[in-house]
Amino acid sequence: MSINLFDLTGKRSLVTGGTHGLGMAMAKGLGNAGATLIINGASSQEKLDKAVDEYKSLGIEASGYLFDVTNEAQVIENIKKIENEVGVIDILVNNAGIIKRTPLEDMEVEDFEQVLKVDLVSPFIMSKHIVKGMIGRKEGKIINICSMMSELGRNTVGAYAAAKGGLKMLTRNMATEWSKHNIQVNGIGPGYFATSQTAPIRVDGHPFNDFIVGRTPAGRWGNPDDLQGAAIFLASKASDFVSGQIVYVDGGILATIGKPSNED
Repeated sequence: MSINLFDLTGKRSLVTGGTHGLGMAMAKGLGNAGATLIINGASSQEKLDKAVDEYKSLGIEASGYLFDVTNEAQVIENIKKIENEVGVIDILVNNAGIIKRTPLEDMEVEDFEQVLKVDLVSPFIMSKHIVKGMIGRKEGKIINICSMMSELGRNTVGAYAAAKGGLKMLTRNMATEWSKHNIQVNGIGPGYFATSQTAPIRVDGHPFNDFIVGRTPAGRWGNPDDLQGAAIFLASKASDFVSGQIVYVDGGILATIGKPSNED
């Protein structure tokens, strides 16, 4: 009998920050592969409910929980609610994140600390309290959303790069400690994607648009749906012997030093 290694039917997946953007795109991929979705939001119940309705309109079973992923007490409370109302969490996607674009010499310490708290500390908090159930069941998948800034620096994003670099190493250490329990921990590092946030700079002739298109071997911005394959792979049986890896979905940027300005 053949087995569909990518089938997530019967699995429950919690995606933090799954109300919009790349988190929503990855969540849709997991849902379309058969997973029951649980999404987290922190800004408003209205936005959370709207996202849940969008998933349901696609035929995906989904529910939403409003809580702050940096608040350990709220995390513990809501994990218990999810387990009681939906079931145990088989797949955790630590996607929630923020960025503050400020030169390091001008950045306030509290802003630097906030970025680290959301982008690095919250994946630790979420994983710490969900992995205990996974250890007991001897099965689980954790996917941390890293970044090309896990490998590279860029002006004005020092706090974000510090957090995402730390998340890469946290991913590897989680894998080191938890792989013996049949729990695979990996990361996804998105490149530059076409989202509502990047729309103002994704126009022909804009210097940053021209830089990204020219710097990317694929010659384009990523489509959010381009992340779905990596998410499904790392959430499925297909990756049962893959752990501690960061899959960069970047159109090839990290593979090359770039091309000269006069090269076609």
